[in-house]
Amino acid sequence: MSTRTALHRDLGLSDDEYEAIVTRLGREPSYTELAMFSVMWSEHCSYKSSRLHLRRLPTTGPQVLVGPGEGAGVVALAPGVAVAWKIESHNHPSFVEPVNGAATGVGGIVRDVLSMGARPIALLDSLRFGPLEGAARNRYLLEGVVAGISSYGNSIGVPTVGGETSFDPCYEGNILVNVACLGVLEGPPMHARAERPGDVAVLIGAATGRDGIGGASVLASVSFAGGDDAKRPAVQVGDPFAEKLLIEACLELVRGGLLHGLQDLGAGGLTCPASEMTAGSGTGIAVDVDAVHRREPNMEPFEVMISESQERMLAIADEARVAEVLELCDRWGLPARVVGRITAQPRVVVHADDAIVADVPAPALADDAPLYDRPRRRPGWLDELAAAPCGDDPPAELAEAWLALLTSPEHACKRWIWEQYDHMIFLGTVQGPGADAAVIRLPGRDVAAVLSTDGPGRYCYLDPRAGAIAAVAEAARNVACTGARPLAVTNCLNLGSPEDEEVMWQFAEVVDGIAQACTALGTPVTGGNVSFYNATGDRAIHPTPVIGMLGVLDDARHAVGAAFSAPGDAIAVLGDTRAGDFGGSDFAATIHGTLAGRPPEVDLAAEARLASLLHRLAAQRVLTCAHDCSGGGLAVALAECALRSGLGFSVDLAAATAVAEPHRAAFSETPGRVVATCAQDALPDLLRAARAAGVPARAAGVVGGPVMDIGAARLELGAVRDAWEAALPSLLSDTVS
Repeated sequence: MSTRTALHRDLGLSDDEYEAIVTRLGREPSYTELAMFSVMWSEHCSYKSSRLHLRRLPTTGPQVLVGPGEGAGVVALAPGVAVAWKIESHNHPSFVEPVNGAATGVGGIVRDVLSMGARPIALLDSLRFGPLEGAARNRYLLEGVVAGISSYGNSIGVPTVGGETSFDPCYEGNILVNVACLGVLEGPPMHARAERPGDVAVLIGAATGRDGIGGASVLASVSFAGGDDAKRPAVQVGDPFAEKLLIEACLELVRGGLLHGLQDLGAGGLTCPASEMTAGSGTGIAVDVDAVHRREPNMEPFEVMISESQERMLAIADEARVAEVLELCDRWGLPARVVGRITAQPRVVVHADDAIVADVPAPALADDAPLYDRPRRRPGWLDELAAAPCGDDPPAELAEAWLALLTSPEHACKRWIWEQYDHMIFLGTVQGPGADAAVIRLPGRDVAAVLSTDGPGRYCYLDPRAGAIAAVAEAARNVACTGARPLAVTNCLNLGSPEDEEVMWQFAEVVDGIAQACTALGTPVTGGNVSFYNATGDRAIHPTPVIGMLGVLDDARHAVGAAFSAPGDAIAVLGDTRAGDFGGSDFAATIHGTLAGRPPEVDLAAEARLASLLHRLAAQRVLTCAHDCSGGGLAVALAECALRSGLGFSVDLAAATAVAEPHRAAFSETPGRVVATCAQDALPDLLRAARAAGVPARAAGVVGGPVMDIGAARLELGAVRDAWEAALPSLLSDTVS
């Protein structure tokens, strides 16, 4: 093995992968070529361990205009109304440097949506951290991530309208920062293509520097093993004001018909769009790295090609109109340079100092990365966990357990987080943070997009397939509670190392669970992200598939909220309650410190009937409130409706659930249930409609008063509300950074 080949290991390539590169080239690669292969064949860019399994996901449907493979999926919400929808992870960079890692995660997903020619209008974040009661670093990470998301999103004028934040010991050594973005198309979708030889490639946006070299592509392709400070230079540094200019300039270029193709520069730097846009079109590109505008002197060609500096896009334009492109960018105060030309030969040729430093077949970089069918093994410890006590013993005091759940970090008020986000930009936010799902009225229309994210990691730890089904079902149920019809899914699959046979078994099961649920609910997967190597040493996170669900509400005025509406309203529970659904439950974790048993089984046919019923009831203006009953069970769901409204309630648990033991009726996490309210005189119609739809429904109680009363336990609403709102800030008050 030559001296040069020893470098491949430092770049994350295996010996076999290096030999495959030599075979494809017919020679040893140059240093620049090796660097380009290292990023494009990384796990993050090539999906070499996952794409074999991802093929099993349903990805088509009449509502899907653009599916996986582009910057974002495109979904038709109504005739003439289409949106781009995508979720991405920035887990490892955010753990190393939380503010910049989270901020550039926002910037990256925004550019993915922008690359489709869509105006980004909404963000959601799905966050996972270690326990706030533990190490000060967990609190430091939470504060930093929230600061990064808020500072970037607020600065670019894209509201953060929802999401979720969860806490568990498994994320202490590897947090999760998943960000979803919705954009509205102003015309036909753009594509990441370079189909016409003779067109020119224009690099638009920020200058290229050394920040981010080996960033997302490398950080997301290895596990942590200590010494994280040494990785800080690999985390990109964002400039949200440059991103805002980039958004407006690119949209104007698209509206003016000046572009034939557009792709953002994220993981893999310039190498990624140069190879992907041409490989997908059967063309090639000649790149002149000397033409790339830089902010640092003496950069090597390989640094220019793989730098992951932010706020950059590669646009493909007709040479005859390139002057218009450059003039428009200049008018927006954005640097733009012609850095390449599309060729008929399907090769990526890189020139520097009048010499060729790389000459690689474009498909070898973009399409021909290794495809691994990695060994899989079901963990033997799953059977032991399934047989172990699941934490369903009754608490000493039901009221104390109820209060403990409500004031735990999992269920405590997240106002401290979302009040840092601007969620009312464009005045289109009908429902924002704190609701079951965000409801966004599209500009100039009555129709609304409805967005939710869910990812039950504990369920997936106990049974990854069942947990993935539950994630899809809960995300769809949250969307349906607003009255919307679930349409499509984007997913972010967060797991440990694919080189671990048990992790690969978990991954395959997660994919099959998502496929099963999405097929049953008619919500195809339009794209997403796989994030492997979420582990520190030999401790991996729980498999955590985060499901971003997109729905459509035909009239935003019909949106149903998740807070009680008026005193005297009748409370009903839609869906049956099973007494034994405590495996992986919040009650088991918070009250008993237990993670065992089996997760609740989801009836997907029943979920579809429930979603259809909620849509009809909302359209008929029957419902005054609808709230998903999930983590914490019925008692927590009822309390959340009360805490959000300031209205108490009185509920007969036995009547609502047909379960005799109070703690089982209160805290069992049977899926497929919704707390619904309506005017008293509408209750017979609601129950009759539910029976006709094949959805179990029971009258449960009434809204009103200063007390939350479930019969077996009572809590004063005012006192609980104070504790609920103060719980998270009090845990963060002694943060040490």
